[in-house]
Amino acid sequence: MEKSVKSLPMTDVQGNQFVAWDKMTDLEKDCPVVPAVIDDDLLKQYARQGYWAKSHSLRGKIYEKIIKAVPCRTVTPDAEVYKDIVEKITGKWNTSTLSLPEFVDGSTIPNYCLNVDGIDAVRKILLCISNQFPDISFCPVLPSIVALLLHYSAGEADCFEKVCRLLACNDRTKHFFDQTFLAYESSCMTFGDLANKYCQGAHKLIVSSSEDVLEVYSDWLRWIFGELPFNYTARVLDIFFVEGCKVLYRVALALLKFFQKSRAKQPGKSANIRADVQSFVQEINTHVSVEKLLEKAFAIRLFSRKEIRLLRDANEKALKKKGITVNQKRERHNVHLAVNVENFTSSIVSAKEMREIWSWIPERFALSQPLLIFTTLDHGYSLNRFYAHCEGYEPTIILIKTTKDEVCGAYLSTDWSERRRGGNKLSYFGTGECFVFKLQPEMVRYEWVIIKHPELEAAKGTSDTMAEFPQQPDVLDAELPEDMGLVASSEDPSDRLSPFLAARHFNLTTKATAMFMAGSPESIIVGGGGCPALYIDENLNRGTTGRSSTFNNLPLCSETFQISMLEVWGFQDTVYS
Repeated sequence: MEKSVKSLPMTDVQGNQFVAWDKMTDLEKDCPVVPAVIDDDLLKQYARQGYWAKSHSLRGKIYEKIIKAVPCRTVTPDAEVYKDIVEKITGKWNTSTLSLPEFVDGSTIPNYCLNVDGIDAVRKILLCISNQFPDISFCPVLPSIVALLLHYSAGEADCFEKVCRLLACNDRTKHFFDQTFLAYESSCMTFGDLANKYCQGAHKLIVSSSEDVLEVYSDWLRWIFGELPFNYTARVLDIFFVEGCKVLYRVALALLKFFQKSRAKQPGKSANIRADVQSFVQEINTHVSVEKLLEKAFAIRLFSRKEIRLLRDANEKALKKKGITVNQKRERHNVHLAVNVENFTSSIVSAKEMREIWSWIPERFALSQPLLIFTTLDHGYSLNRFYAHCEGYEPTIILIKTTKDEVCGAYLSTDWSERRRGGNKLSYFGTGECFVFKLQPEMVRYEWVIIKHPELEAAKGTSDTMAEFPQQPDVLDAELPEDMGLVASSEDPSDRLSPFLAARHFNLTTKATAMFMAGSPESIIVGGGGCPALYIDENLNRGTTGRSSTFNNLPLCSETFQISMLEVWGFQDTVYS
């Protein structure tokens, strides 16, 4: 949709009585020339380039146009409503003594470039929003959003109307802010999943320094809306209003990358990694410019919006299964890395090693304790018994110890009962959340190749020209079923989680990249193309490992090995009938 800038009504934002103008950095020092009409692509380009970052009036004009175009509920409070209710709600009390709504969860109002009257105005607007939106139970970023928009509004009532339109948006593709603890917590888990994949160095640092990693990641939105300096946050807001929530994930991941780079120069374990990240973000201007931050953010090749939405849905379902409700207020549980050191016993790995594996798994399963469901020490060396004990569990972790004391394994996303869909033939199933790893003599994880090499996903419309998948040694008659070989979880029945990273959501250039896991009465296989990442025979006695196209892994141990012990771990509370 084209947007006419010249035809916009001009809001008198520079007559704003709430702004300490001597602190502002986006005054008319170098006001850009703006075309009469801006289409969506040009608007996106301008937002990323900070085209209106040096023009306060132009930024206010653009914000007004974008927010006016937001599709809202039929009855959405406007400026006139604010004028009618503000005195009834705030009364004649000293505004600074009034408590903020409970939904801000202890968040304070950032000063940014507001004066004392501006801070009082934000407080009044938040109280009026609480009155008009009783369904909002958790929204800790709202004080920051109101404070930011007040800089670019004609007054309190105008700012109130802008924020109400964003809160009342009824187009899910243009979702702006989470308004419940359930939604907010699922976004934190989703960010944790993305950090685990795209910021592995920072994630490893946080895992080694914190007992509750999710508590650190629960601040991710506050880093942007609360901790970042004003001129950085305003630049992010420019892009957020045009491109949506995906840019917030990008910027927060970029902050983590720069934090980890900064910490690499300061050896030693942190006493409070959560506070360290907050301090780093607050002082980001001493480390990196806003241009460099955004450049790093857009260099990250994130999954599509659809994939992120599927992941959020899956995390939300997992929280609901744990009893988290829409109306619940914050009740922090130490849920991440739920490996109870005192009760954990394995014949293959230590509790410390299992905790490391737990830091790699998706957040929604890290809510659960590990559960030993099969071990060759108790159940014998039989593939039939392996299937009998493992079916009904999703996901699972296989741990292997060889006769040479090498330790390796795999995280497998899908119930082994799915192998039956291929009939008598060995068929691949699973999703891109699968990964393989080795622990001894060194600890290395190999994820789905698409995560680190998104160029292997073809342009839309080219999936019909996929290369034939290569034949694999020791694998006879292996085939991929229709739809890229994915025999995924059943089509979203109520007791299963969303099939995040299902191969059918990607246009893959080769079928080999979709060979996640396969099983038959004769063998089990993890990874394919070239060689299996893991191949185990029907007696659970011998196996092979090599470089697979699915995970682009090095051999996980000796290329031909004999199994000393094998264990399969499931997750408590994830048994499916």
